[in-house]
Amino acid sequence: MRLLLVGASGTIGNAIIKELGKDHEIIRAGRNGADVEVDFTSPESIKKMYAAAGKVDAVVSAAGRAQFAPLEELTPELNETGIMSKLKGQINLVLLGIPFINDGGSFTLTSGVMMDDPILKGASAAMANGGIQAFVRASAIEMPRGIRINNVSPNVLIESMDKYADFFQGFKAVPAADVALAYKKSVLGAQTGQTYKVY
Repeated sequence: MRLLLVGASGTIGNAIIKELGKDHEIIRAGRNGADVEVDFTSPESIKKMYAAAGKVDAVVSAAGRAQFAPLEELTPELNETGIMSKLKGQINLVLLGIPFINDGGSFTLTSGVMMDDPILKGASAAMANGGIQAFVRASAIEMPRGIRINNVSPNVLIESMDKYADFFQGFKAVPAADVALAYKKSVLGAQTGQTYKVY
């Protein structure tokens, strides 16, 4: 299987490579040091990425940023980070990627725990996460040629707690290796329109 992984250099991306890279060809996509470069806030950059990668059996997105800020300080400009990156960036991977997915292939996107379990300063991220979940569920019924689409919603990672512990007080962090199994389930399984929660 040829798998295009966007966000390959991140903590989750590396865990996915360890889990799926043993048996499948992984094309790493990202801003720097990847097999193909992409800025997925830019539709033109996404198009160039697909042209460079060619036909694939699966696209996995382990990328997407959102702004953490108190609601009273969350300006429309700050909120655009989550809209352009986590929400539109991932959705555009699907809209522009359908012609490049082989019959019976799949997309797997990433949301996150905040859409179900809100935290302070997390409204923008929760908005983007919830939008991804809704898009996956709705688009699954229209996917052509047997293509599937799912979404992985991880809790905060053990590996990231040094950076995010103050935001996730009382949350039970999960190892990236466990999160990678949810992506494996999405890519190699048969379900579609699902959100795999790793909480």
